[in-house]
Amino acid sequence: MAFGLVAILGACSTNHYKENMEIYTQEEAMEMGEASEAESIASESYAWESEQPTGESYAHTTENRFNDAAASPLSTFSIDVDHASYTNVRRFLMAGSLPPAGAVRIEEMINYFPYDYEGPKDDQPFAVHTAYGDCPWNPSHKLLQIGLQGKKLSTEHLPASNLVFLIDVSGSMSDANKLPLLKRAFKQLVNNLGSRDRVAMVVYAGAAGLVLPSTSCDNKEAIMDALDKLEAGGSTAGGAGIELAYQVASEHLVADGNNRVILATDGDFNVGVSSEDGLVRLIEKKREQGVFLTICGFGIGNYQDSDMEAMSNAGNGNYFYIDSYQEAHKVFSKEMQATLFTIAKDVKIQVEFNPKEVQQYRLIGYENRMLQKEDFNDDKKDAGELGAGHAVTALYEIVPVGATPEKGNVDPLKYQKTQATRGNDGELATVKLRYKLPDGSESKLLTQVVRAEAPSAGMAAELQFASAVSAFGMVLRKSEYAGNTGFSDVLEWAKKGVGSDPDGFRLDFIELVELAEGL
Repeated sequence: MAFGLVAILGACSTNHYKENMEIYTQEEAMEMGEASEAESIASESYAWESEQPTGESYAHTTENRFNDAAASPLSTFSIDVDHASYTNVRRFLMAGSLPPAGAVRIEEMINYFPYDYEGPKDDQPFAVHTAYGDCPWNPSHKLLQIGLQGKKLSTEHLPASNLVFLIDVSGSMSDANKLPLLKRAFKQLVNNLGSRDRVAMVVYAGAAGLVLPSTSCDNKEAIMDALDKLEAGGSTAGGAGIELAYQVASEHLVADGNNRVILATDGDFNVGVSSEDGLVRLIEKKREQGVFLTICGFGIGNYQDSDMEAMSNAGNGNYFYIDSYQEAHKVFSKEMQATLFTIAKDVKIQVEFNPKEVQQYRLIGYENRMLQKEDFNDDKKDAGELGAGHAVTALYEIVPVGATPEKGNVDPLKYQKTQATRGNDGELATVKLRYKLPDGSESKLLTQVVRAEAPSAGMAAELQFASAVSAFGMVLRKSEYAGNTGFSDVLEWAKKGVGSDPDGFRLDFIELVELAEGL
């Protein structure tokens, strides 16, 4: 019955995604000794697709506008490695509705996908890649792609982990796509942890409690048993739970290790620490003490996206939204063990555009990660973190010199005019990056010049696909910068940029755009 509903909503356009979700669900059920339940788990994964969200919270963002390169040549922002927006958007579309604009954070949609970036060949924690090419939604414009690829570390070389699972067991978590899915997801992570790693478990509802003291992963049976016993009920005291989780993490702090609280919730923080600001201050304080925060959002109905994003940004962590068992497998089994280990913190990017080549520029997305130009050299200013093997991508829309200018942020200057320096011909921009090592307090600087020339064939394909994802986000947001772009255009551009797609994520994206086109 659930299959029939999705077929009606999606016109069979999400078959690849659904097939993968069913495979992962059945495989994981077999691993957990639940073979007899495999079919019901798969059906359960589809059952909530027909539900419509009510009472969800999303922050309002105003899109970045075009800036004049002569008057304001510097663009400064913090990296963002979150993926939550893409899977949340997918959940809306699978349920048969377009997402609200606030749910669409284009940078998170772009960064959901892996890109074919080479890793660093030296002692740097990451490599920097750039590409410059045509803008598909405006032929007179160009796009600049900046990609960071973190160094990949084999699991045997990762430091020991001290993890505290902070799990929301309030009444709102009883739905099948919340606590039941959460328990299966966390089991995947536990299965991938080693004997040097430790896990504790704190739950919160009407009150917070320690249901599993810090336990060696040599005793995974005890950890799994504690997960199995979790039940939902009561109101939400998220603040008290976070305080206890941080206390437990601090008591078992691993020097030079991965000390982290992993919060799993639908985000309904209605009891506990009195405000979001209070939670953020607590999380920032613990971050400075070496305990980071990762947030995993589940479910629909009262999903508080804005709260969870703010807390994740404050806690030097990642923010995931788990919309299915397929996504749980991707995050908890394939990605999380490596990306939980931070290889560079407070990573900032500052781009200086050459007004001889660039008339105007606009950073696509990253609205809530923008920094003042002075923040770039301020080592006290917090910024995003990069995990082992993680990649970050950012796109700028460029109005080249000679093209018709767009309406910018400020009027042309009357009493002074910025003159471009002589020389530097053919240079589009200079990309500067600052970062700190995980245990460092002083930043390091990397600089790379971008020339106004065609990218390599490989980078051209990556730019093509990233531009399609950007355009999809702009169409969903009804962006003023999308022009006359429609879903059919996005499909055309995405198909040209599929390139290497070993996990089928890009094919899933194409099917998702087809689904959106039919709504």
